[in-house]
Amino acid sequence: MTHRQRRFGAGTGRTALTFLAVLGTLAGAALVGAAPAGAVRGGTEIAPGVVYEQFDIPAAKGLTHAHVLNVDLRDPRVRLELLYPGAVAARAPVSSMADAAGAVAGVNGDFFNITETQHPGVEATGASVGPAVAQGRALKGAVPNGQRFGPALPPGTSTEDVIGVGTDRRARLDDLALDGSIRTPEERLPLGGLNQYALPVGSIGAFTPEWGAASRVRATCGTDTDRAAPCGTDTYEVTVRGGRVVSTADTPGSGPIAPGTTVLVGREAGALQLRKLVAGELVTVRHQLVAAETRIPYRFALGGYPVLRGGQPLPGLDGTTSAVRTAVGIADGGSRLLLLAVDGAPEYRSGLTIAEVAAIMRELGSVDAFSMDGGGSTTLAARAPDESSVTVRNHPSAGAERPVPNGIGVFSTP
Repeated sequence: MTHRQRRFGAGTGRTALTFLAVLGTLAGAALVGAAPAGAVRGGTEIAPGVVYEQFDIPAAKGLTHAHVLNVDLRDPRVRLELLYPGAVAARAPVSSMADAAGAVAGVNGDFFNITETQHPGVEATGASVGPAVAQGRALKGAVPNGQRFGPALPPGTSTEDVIGVGTDRRARLDDLALDGSIRTPEERLPLGGLNQYALPVGSIGAFTPEWGAASRVRATCGTDTDRAAPCGTDTYEVTVRGGRVVSTADTPGSGPIAPGTTVLVGREAGALQLRKLVAGELVTVRHQLVAAETRIPYRFALGGYPVLRGGQPLPGLDGTTSAVRTAVGIADGGSRLLLLAVDGAPEYRSGLTIAEVAAIMRELGSVDAFSMDGGGSTTLAARAPDESSVTVRNHPSAGAERPVPNGIGVFSTP
């Protein structure tokens, strides 16, 4: 076991919970015999307001092992932030991102553009699927549903679903939709994407310096319903700096985007609209992420999909496919979060179904819960009370940490 994978407090909090209920229903059955909702079962306080614990779960396909962070936002010393490697189209291990940011703990986040086997010659960007907000700034919008990587979405959910914490320090589930426009002296055009690895067919997307250096070609591949569809052949790119067009190109480019610069990429009808712009022309690009459930601004938010709302599992959750999972639960009116990662060690790798995830998060006290990327991405890292850097507490199923585009960072000020 490497230093990054070393567990602390061996045996502390490692309680075999007597989950005796049948977990066969798709909606996720209630777990009887578990500890009372919200209870901390002998965990280790790794920092003020942050408790780590681990325990076994008898699941439908065998014993699995859970690692949980219990985070109390009622403690003014505690906050959550988005972990990311400084660019949307980039990846890094959770432990590295947590240490770089000074977090006491963290888990992996959204699903992401991990491979491009369907598009020869096109590189995967590493960018996440859903919206992302960091320190109150909108980093990116959501790709079309059909362009998503990951398991099938539950009915009634979309790539715009997020979990986030508002400036009121309350966590909540929400939808974040992109609202943007491109204004020229002649017309006002809709903005179809912001720092996304996939743009809607016929749209124009904006790429800012926060996108990073990855190629923008992937944004013109696939369709709104078919991720594997060929890349578009009718594309156009316009670079705007200081509110004026400074260059144009027939194909999307790559490389870092300079400060104060926005690159507009159009496909099909969007390309046709961008060809009207000439060097020196005035262009104003505006964009924001609009929440469906609240007017309180988000401090941080990231994508995934909900599995539990108002204490009830979503209809149609998969109850047959077991896997290593990462999930986040919201309890106590949004003032407490439960960050769960399933262990990927061979003896536990059977994992949990999504229906089981919803049931377990509810039994742990969550009223709402959200599923993140799983499998080889699942990572929970936390400091020991006497250490200055985090270590990975679960065993990643691939044998080592997988670099990911983002995660949830837990911060606690002594």
